[in-house]
Amino acid sequence: MKVVIDQHKCVASGQCVLTAPEVFDQREEDGIVVLLTETPPEGLVDDVRQAAALCPAQAIWVKEQAEE
Repeated sequence: MKVVIDQHKCVASGQCVLTAPEVFDQREEDGIVVLLTETPPEGLVDDVRQAAALCPAQAIWVKEQAEE
């Protein structure tokens, strides 16, 4: 899994941080999403998918990576 964010679309709602704080944070000055890790560990996959689904601005995408 690879996580992609679009800071320009972010509306600083904080849903991602509440859902997956190990993967997402917010900038102090304006609350815009900050990606802490673009390849989260397996144990956080469901939380990241939930965060993407809850994002009101649809600023988070999850890309599944093919196994090699």
